[in-house]
Amino acid sequence: MTSPQMTAVRTMLVDDHALLREGIRSLLDRESSITVVGEADSYDAALAEVTRCQPDVVVVDLKLTAGTEYEGLRLISEIAARHPRVATLVLTTFLDDDLVVRAVKAGARGYVVKDVDTTELVRAIQSVSGGGSAFDPRSAAIVLRTVSGEGDGPEALTEREREVLRLLADGMSNKSIGQTLYISESTVKFHIRNIIRKLGVSKRTDAVYIASKRGLI
Repeated sequence: MTSPQMTAVRTMLVDDHALLREGIRSLLDRESSITVVGEADSYDAALAEVTRCQPDVVVVDLKLTAGTEYEGLRLISEIAARHPRVATLVLTTFLDDDLVVRAVKAGARGYVVKDVDTTELVRAIQSVSGGGSAFDPRSAAIVLRTVSGEGDGPEALTEREREVLRLLADGMSNKSIGQTLYISESTVKFHIRNIIRKLGVSKRTDAVYIASKRGLI
């Protein structure tokens, strides 16, 4: 039960599946420490709703609209730029090294997967609203692994970057890699730039060569 001194955390939900939003809202509405003040199902609607309802925390799914790759990441970045006092918490079905890292870099203060129970979700919302962070054990392990491997060569590569490397070694074009991994061509280019930087080379062919020598592919 919320104490008289404690103000309920103003929370907004962003998910393009109405039934999921309704289910999450129904669970959170039972919690006296949480007040759901708004909902949105797309990037544009979410930005307008954040301005309107001024939440403390925005709970964001990563994939918002059909055919748009992980637009939730762009939303997190934009909220951080426009509303720096508003915390964002990722709630998604996707658990991938690259996505967790990109979400944190975009400004998310937490990352939990949708099989989380209500108590853990409430705790995560409260944590990020107070300036803390909230990662379930799996996403926390990814963050720690990435941080500990920063600048150490192959350890710094995410699993998705390794997948891109393997396909590069097979001679695939950026477009073909994107089609194989169900990501956009611009995202493929983003991964290749990171691979080149992390391996300390200047060309993709050199990256493949170094990765082969180090046993990465």
